Amino acid sequence: MSARIVAVVVAALSIGLSAQPPARRATNIPALVAYPGFYHQRQIIVVGKVATQDNGELRVADDAGSIRVVSKDGAPDGLDEIRGEFWDIGRMKPDDPRLAGYDLKQTFHVDPEGAWPRTGEVTAIIATAVSAASSPPAPSIRAIVLNPSRYLEEKVTVTGQFAGRNLFGDLADAPAKGRYDFVIRSTDAALWVSGARPRGKGFDLSIDARIDTGRWLEVTGVVRQGRGLQWLEVGADGIRLGKAPTEPAPAEPEPSMRVPAAPPPEVVFSAPTQEETDVSLTTTVRIQFSRDIDQATFRGRIRARYLDAQTLERGEPTTPAADFAIEYGAANRVLELKFTKPLERFRTINIDLLDGILGTDRQPLRPWTLTFALGGS
Repeated sequence: MSARIVAVVVAALSIGLSAQPPARRATNIPALVAYPGFYHQRQIIVVGKVATQDNGELRVADDAGSIRVVSKDGAPDGLDEIRGEFWDIGRMKPDDPRLAGYDLKQTFHVDPEGAWPRTGEVTAIIATAVSAASSPPAPSIRAIVLNPSRYLEEKVTVTGQFAGRNLFGDLADAPAKGRYDFVIRSTDAALWVSGARPRGKGFDLSIDARIDTGRWLEVTGVVRQGRGLQWLEVGADGIRLGKAPTEPAPAEPEPSMRVPAAPPPEVVFSAPTQEETDVSLTTTVRIQFSRDIDQATFRGRIRARYLDAQTLERGEPTTPAADFAIEYGAANRVLELKFTKPLERFRTINIDLLDGILGTDRQPLRPWTLTFALGGS
């Protein structure tokens, strides 16, 4: 077997192992509050101050807010590490068998006979283990994720495995601070890095391909936080090649559970909006996605078309074409359709995103159609 073939096989095995999600995901209260849908039914670890409320409810809190904790064995007040499964009750149904063992009114303050909560309105951590936590001795990716307020605005140096532009779906969203934002990860935690490309002496890593995800980086930057995300703001000399840790990952105190796949990407915004009327003939269509999209999968899977029924109504022999070019901004996950000539007056147009468009973690985008009516100018 040639050296080149051996190298390819080793790289493929490394990528396959990297793609496996950890048993649990280290996170924090800002992330759970901002992205309940992403963490719904995931096995998580959080650190926060636990206190029993006047109504007997147990909550874990930090400066960003608090979340209900359901623990059969209770929990000591103070700084605790909580392991369990995160639930967004609004994404479940009243007859969900997982809720059968709980008094909905007493535990979640939800009336099963009344209006069911909206998504993100009622959340809880169903704890499997609670233990006293202590301040981490040194900064690491995991320590920063679990204790973001401890390191906020501090300059730190951490080592992590390169994960491109969130290629494994470790995080719910991107900070969109720059075109080269990328993720570094440890056993069960991940952070964004922003401010510089992942390249330097002896390396130039691709943020959109998994071929480089076996590499380890040492990153020095200032810890920032916003919209439930944490990232390291770095300079051009803040990224260097690193070495994989030699110490084994900490053992789980109870059996690990499989982490569900990250939610598939979906359209979260469009301009024009759905069913909008009197749209300009020179409009540019903008479509924003909830997750990073593999740009290559757009090819041949986007269609713009006028309604054939309107062609028949006008007595025209053929429906005109609506030719366009596309541009995708990975930093903010926005797809732009720019038409190569002015659109037809007073016609309705459909923009179709067809089956086969994939997120960077290979989750499929559900086929989607935008419909809007054009004006006269």
